[in-house]
Amino acid sequence: MEKRSHNIPILCIFHYLLLSNINLSPKMAAAQTIPIKVGVILDMDGYGEMAFNCLSMALSDFYSTHSHYKTRLRLTTRPPKADIIGAAAVGLDLLKNVQVQAILGPTFSTQASFLISLGDKSQVPIISFSATSPSLSSTRSPYFVRATLSDASQVEAIGDLVEAFGWREVVPIYEENDFGEGIMPYLSDALGRANAQIPYRSVIPPLATDDQIEAELYKLMTMQTRVFVVHMMSPLASRLFLIAHRVGLMSPDCAWIVTNGVTNELEYLDRSVLDSMLGVVGVRHYVPRSKELKSFETRFSKQVLVGDKLSIFGLWAYDAATALAIAAEKAELKDVNYIQNLTNSTDLEGFGVSGGGPSLIKALSNTTFTGLAGSFRLVDGEREAPPVEIVNFVGHGVRGVGYWTKESGIVKELNAKSANMDADSTTKSRLGSIIWPGDTTSWPRGWVIPTNKKKLRVGVPVKAGFTEFVRVTWNADNSTRVEGYCIDVFEAVMAALPYGVSYEYIPFAYPNRTAAGDYNSLTYQVFLGNYDIVAGDVTIVANRSQYVDFTLPYTESGVAMIVPMRDDKRKNAWIFLKPLTWELWVTSFCSFVFIGFLIWILEHRINEDFRGPFWYQVGMIFWFSFSTMVFAHKERVVSNLSRMVLVIWFLVVLILTQSYTASLASMLTVQKLQPTVTDVNFLIRNSENVGYMQGSFVLGFLKKMNFDESRLVEYDSPEKLDELLSSGRIAAAFHEVPYIKLFLGKYCSKYTMIGPINKANGFGIVFPIGSPMVKDVSRAILNVTEGRKMAEMERKWLGGVKNCLDSNELASPKNLGLGSFWGLFLIVGVVGMAVLIFYVGKFVRENLGECDPNATMWQRIVELMHKFDDKDKNSHTFKKDGLCGGDCGGQSPLLVSMASPRTDGPPSPVASSSGFPSPVQRREIELYLSQRK
Repeated sequence: MEKRSHNIPILCIFHYLLLSNINLSPKMAAAQTIPIKVGVILDMDGYGEMAFNCLSMALSDFYSTHSHYKTRLRLTTRPPKADIIGAAAVGLDLLKNVQVQAILGPTFSTQASFLISLGDKSQVPIISFSATSPSLSSTRSPYFVRATLSDASQVEAIGDLVEAFGWREVVPIYEENDFGEGIMPYLSDALGRANAQIPYRSVIPPLATDDQIEAELYKLMTMQTRVFVVHMMSPLASRLFLIAHRVGLMSPDCAWIVTNGVTNELEYLDRSVLDSMLGVVGVRHYVPRSKELKSFETRFSKQVLVGDKLSIFGLWAYDAATALAIAAEKAELKDVNYIQNLTNSTDLEGFGVSGGGPSLIKALSNTTFTGLAGSFRLVDGEREAPPVEIVNFVGHGVRGVGYWTKESGIVKELNAKSANMDADSTTKSRLGSIIWPGDTTSWPRGWVIPTNKKKLRVGVPVKAGFTEFVRVTWNADNSTRVEGYCIDVFEAVMAALPYGVSYEYIPFAYPNRTAAGDYNSLTYQVFLGNYDIVAGDVTIVANRSQYVDFTLPYTESGVAMIVPMRDDKRKNAWIFLKPLTWELWVTSFCSFVFIGFLIWILEHRINEDFRGPFWYQVGMIFWFSFSTMVFAHKERVVSNLSRMVLVIWFLVVLILTQSYTASLASMLTVQKLQPTVTDVNFLIRNSENVGYMQGSFVLGFLKKMNFDESRLVEYDSPEKLDELLSSGRIAAAFHEVPYIKLFLGKYCSKYTMIGPINKANGFGIVFPIGSPMVKDVSRAILNVTEGRKMAEMERKWLGGVKNCLDSNELASPKNLGLGSFWGLFLIVGVVGMAVLIFYVGKFVRENLGECDPNATMWQRIVELMHKFDDKDKNSHTFKKDGLCGGDCGGQSPLLVSMASPRTDGPPSPVASSSGFPSPVQRREIELYLSQRK
């Protein structure tokens, strides 16, 4: 109080100097301007003095640049003495006695609630630049303006931070007053959208002693959650962090997030407090570092000699005064008197109604400008929220690590595009480097093993066989050891959770250490509350899901059949026909005949090899076509069309024969092990005995398939199953795929798997219905199954599983069908038909003119067929054989011509007795031929 009484006179002098016109006397100013009375409700402590100084400087700066304005705001200050009643009293005084047109203030949200009601009744705008509690929104009237920012505007940024680091539990720590409690409904909703729960709320009274704070922190240390959101004013927060550092809660396992209740008042934190807050992450509303702001900070530090350091509340106060000055001018206030209420005379109802209030609040709602704290615009009576800056406490201050916007969420830089908003980037990667408590860059997991939490009871099955999945052994002291593939998966999943889970295994067994029931009974124990979780080789089945919840499966699914294999020694005399399907055989045969017929047509008139008696020519067609299959034909072809067709046909024959050879070789050499049974219906029709695993749901599955219950044989181990199959007591056994693969790893050469014949959902972890852990455990299962650790566990426990051939791979190779070669046959057919059409068209065009023009069409066709059957003596193949066209009675055409009498040449020489010309005769023949040329 002594400090306050000492500072008030100085403030009054400073206020008078700021508000007085520089060039005009007060009387002249009053004659030219309209004074607008504005009440200011502030406690004149350090904070109040700082805020009032900012209000005064705002009006001085504004009117120095807007000297032509007719209105002038005149501030009247009333200190409320830091309580609700005092704020109400000074508010009534300002409304009734001073008749102000607007009120700036009060400082606290608790003081503002009653003033809002007074402003609504008197139609006087209540403009608060420091009341941040979201609870005021529910009581907001048309005459309440929040020129500051609601605490609720930062909760979405906090929720996104929690979600970015995968924390699933958060403990809020807040003051036990309206300021602390007002944010909690909004914070709870934001954390819920981030899939985070609030297991506990830590509420600390504003006047709590250090011992009380320390006791509350020790209580938090007994819990597993290590993610804390602190929402309190800086004086209480300073004490909280000093004590938290002393008791060891600022460790690398902890994550601390503070709201703007702390980050907005960094100027008031001691150096020792900042040292204890190393690694804390905070959020605050972003204030752009404009030239105007830097200039104001310089002037403020030089002109203001009293009050606290400048904070964001001072900037909000500066902008609120500027907005009110602009609105007063826009409203064109002239009659600023109150309309008195003559019917009521009490202090609460005796004041009148402001005549300029409605126009002033309307003008204020439409006022927009760029202030010291950024853009000023009212949305539903509240200042529009700017982006949220995310800061990290390091050294003796803070540094920015990112931002949060409503449109983009967390970003590393404002107005960032591709770099920060990459679709493949995670939200966490969009933040800068963060120093966490303990001076580490590794983000805390946010939980520890609790010291006071009850361990979860995990039921596990007890079984005699297939212990690679779950194995329970009892020690000499009656303690148990639980291990196996499913147990390793369960423990890996629990370790991958974003929080700690303490548990213990409880075997589902009688005192004599035998199984206490089947798997249905085991899962039902969760419904009864005897177990909290069931881990092991428990299959996800529809009827079980009616009373328990399952996680996502972590194994493959399906029910299959195990059957013995036998060596197929039967010889098949017709195996050479199997490489090709009958469609391909028929197509190939027709293609061979077509090619032979086509070549005969092209060669018949010009090639002696394709002439002769009728049946000789028919045989030639088949002989020539099929001899091309092994390229053994001796007949030469002389037509270029024939050669073109044969080039393409030889390619087809080569591909077809090579494919046939490969397929036949595969059929002759493949292993001839075949399953004894491939059809489930065969077992049912013949009433064969089949096996099932003891305690498995497969028994119910077989009954649904109409297997005779007397034919169902139970087994409890792989060895027992091998004995039943080998002895022939059962024809097949049914089990789930993971068990079958493990069994085949030991007996791969004797048995095979048929199926799966029915879909199942694999192994899952059992929880009570509605358990909140199901979602988190399912996500952890996905992380584990997609990592390398899953493969390591499979090699450890199921490493003996061999890659046995299944029933499909054991069958003979499939024969080749027409679908594999139809393109080749299409090419041959198109080329062959094109050649045939070309040749027939050419033949008809050359010979049709020689036919009798008076003959009928049929007679012409017959005549053309006769011409086709004749030799083409104009062909080069007959011309080159000699002058007689090749018809020389078996003798050399040249000798015949020499023996004929001539009139234009020498006497014909006579051949020698050996049948060959003598040397003299040869010279004469050569001379004769040269003369003919």
